[in-house]
Amino acid sequence: MTQEEQKKVTDANTTTLDLDPSPPSTEEKSDDSKALVLVVAEELEEEKKEGSVYRDAVLTRLETEKRISLIKAWEEAEKSKVENKAQKKLSSVGAWENSKKASVEAELKKIEEQLIKKKAEYTEQMKNKIAQIHKEAEEKRAMTEAKRGEDVLKAEEMAAKYRATGTAPTKLFGCF
Repeated sequence: MTQEEQKKVTDANTTTLDLDPSPPSTEEKSDDSKALVLVVAEELEEEKKEGSVYRDAVLTRLETEKRISLIKAWEEAEKSKVENKAQKKLSSVGAWENSKKASVEAELKKIEEQLIKKKAEYTEQMKNKIAQIHKEAEEKRAMTEAKRGEDVLKAEEMAAKYRATGTAPTKLFGCF
């Protein structure tokens, strides 16, 4: 028998076996047993072929999975590199910002100290001016009091003179 005939016989036997659940007759068993042995041998050869095909498919799938896992690992590594680089840059920017802020704050503090110093100097000058004005005012008051005292004495002396001489003053009041 050729292979094609054996396939037809096995196909026919399997279809009759599957469709007909009744036990086969004894005559058919003798013919079928030979066919079954041939079919089993052919199935083993096909399984070997299928096994190698299956093995190739499994190996291909494994290679694909390996390649995909390598790609995922590379992708994760690249993402990690990018994140680390970005984090380093951000920390660098933060450090730069803190440095600049510190220098500006130091400059501001220096200017504030200069302003406080100038304010203290100007306050001192203004207090000195106020003290000078007060001193001058006291001197003017003292001079005015002295002049008043002198004028009162002069008026009393003139009044005494007029009383002693019995004459009247020529100028009584400045408003007449």
